[in-house]
Amino acid sequence: MSTENIRNFSIIAHIDHGKSTLADRIMLLTGAVTEREFHNQLLDSMDIEQERGITIKASAVKMDYIHEGKPYMLNLIDTPGHVDFHYEVSRALAACEGALLLVDATQGVQAQTVANAYLAIEGGLEIIPVINKVDLPAAQPDVVAEEIEHILGFKPHECVHVSAKTGMGVQELMDRIISQLPSPKDGSDEPAAALIFDSVFDEYRGAICYVRVFSGSLKVGQKVRMMGTGRSYLLTEIGKLAPKMTSVGHLGTGEVGYIIANIRALADVTIGDTLTDDLRPAKEALPGYKPPMQMVFSDFYPGNNTEYAKMRQAFEKLSLNDASFSYIPQNSPALGFGFRCGFLGLLHMDIIQERLERENGIEVVQTAPTVSYEVVTTDGIVKRIDSPSQMPDVSQIEELREPYVRLEIITPSDCIGPLMQLAETRRCRLIKTDYISPTRVMMEFKAPLGEIVYDFYDVLKGISHGYATMDYELLAFEASDLVRIDILVNKNLVDALSLIVHRQTAEARGRKMLIKLRKAIPRHQFEIPLQVAIGGKIIARETIKGFRKDVTAKLYGGDVTRKMKLLKKQKEGKKRMKSIGSVNIPQEAFMSILDTSDD
Repeated sequence: MSTENIRNFSIIAHIDHGKSTLADRIMLLTGAVTEREFHNQLLDSMDIEQERGITIKASAVKMDYIHEGKPYMLNLIDTPGHVDFHYEVSRALAACEGALLLVDATQGVQAQTVANAYLAIEGGLEIIPVINKVDLPAAQPDVVAEEIEHILGFKPHECVHVSAKTGMGVQELMDRIISQLPSPKDGSDEPAAALIFDSVFDEYRGAICYVRVFSGSLKVGQKVRMMGTGRSYLLTEIGKLAPKMTSVGHLGTGEVGYIIANIRALADVTIGDTLTDDLRPAKEALPGYKPPMQMVFSDFYPGNNTEYAKMRQAFEKLSLNDASFSYIPQNSPALGFGFRCGFLGLLHMDIIQERLERENGIEVVQTAPTVSYEVVTTDGIVKRIDSPSQMPDVSQIEELREPYVRLEIITPSDCIGPLMQLAETRRCRLIKTDYISPTRVMMEFKAPLGEIVYDFYDVLKGISHGYATMDYELLAFEASDLVRIDILVNKNLVDALSLIVHRQTAEARGRKMLIKLRKAIPRHQFEIPLQVAIGGKIIARETIKGFRKDVTAKLYGGDVTRKMKLLKKQKEGKKRMKSIGSVNIPQEAFMSILDTSDD
């Protein structure tokens, strides 16, 4: 098919604004699925996506559409909306020429709407603003159109009003996709160059790469080379997702599809790599992606009935399907061999843990998540540390730097007071305030990532009655007065419980941590002292009392020395048990130290 008749586009929006529902409706309208096959979240193939009602992985589908008697090929890439999956969105947009910017008619422009819109504008994509859910009683499409104009600059008449649920206005949107979105450039005479924008692993067929062809073509039997790694492979299968995998003979310029080439080694596929003809290679690789910036780190260790080797295998398989997640081997004196893992955010971490356990049948013990810091040593060397255990001795530290982010919050204007109080407690500094409508305001803060990454969003939702939304992007690492809090359980340092916090809040935070741990760690046969240390100095202590048997119950009178003798014997036994006994620390204890609430 001529490139003139191809349209590659994405749907971008804030979480829960109806991306997947609109994708389903477009697929039904173009005949990619029948009424009988039609169901909600057709492109969300993972169980976890269906259950949570969110999109985690970007997914592509090819549709055939007749417009004014001409056949068109539409390649739609559905993208996630949550801030943690920003990287998935950037990869999807690199494979497109246009984007549908979806805004909920009842909620208006939200933080992630703005972030994804700017991502598309930076990528040079043509954008069609779409106002969804106009059929709802609470819909205010005209107010929302004014918000879009105020924040993003699109005129109200440029917005398409649709209801993805009922199908209203979707036909008009299809006409706009054909007339307004640009077609791919014709590079059919040039050497083959295809961008790998995603990949999945199949146990029987190896790595399946999703590609967008920018020039030339790919055919079955062709020998191709990955320009990043320099390895060559023979294409055994080429296909398109319509929406099920459908094998075709070749992929031409501008088309999107999948390739299988007996790629058995998981590490051989790099997302963002360029695929080219081995005999007639392209002169230079296509611009790939910036490597994902992991913001949150946590240690994973094998749980009960799980072997380390099986866990490593599960991580290898998962890392191919998710390029934004990283892991390195780690050893802890308290928990044994495990992995230090990097994530884009807390939801991303939660999803990875659930996928590990579900898809591979393993149990994991996870430590409290932390952010990364920079340490400037007395030698002038700048080190990046991802966990408190990597922090050098205080005498070797010249300066400690923590990551700061630009935090955007969109909230109802009557919640500004409680929001400012929350921001103050988390060391956030207000940069600017912008009223996007008489009742809604967009506030921009400069905030330390460590203060907002754990429960800030939950508290924000609470004080705004669920209406506020937030988005953040990393600015830089800046010097800060930080200290490391160490926790000693039974006089042994548990490095997995250590935290890096601001000096002002260190002592209060340490005392709170002990109270949480005392409740989370079950009683043992012996007494367990819990201590907090800052720089080797013990600043607080709590004690978990041991179980005690009434050893004097069998006595029925007689000399008191008999009673004293039995109690002394019990005391010596407890002391010996305490010196050799190991404390069982449950998973909840590792997570409880992050809870900053007072209760």
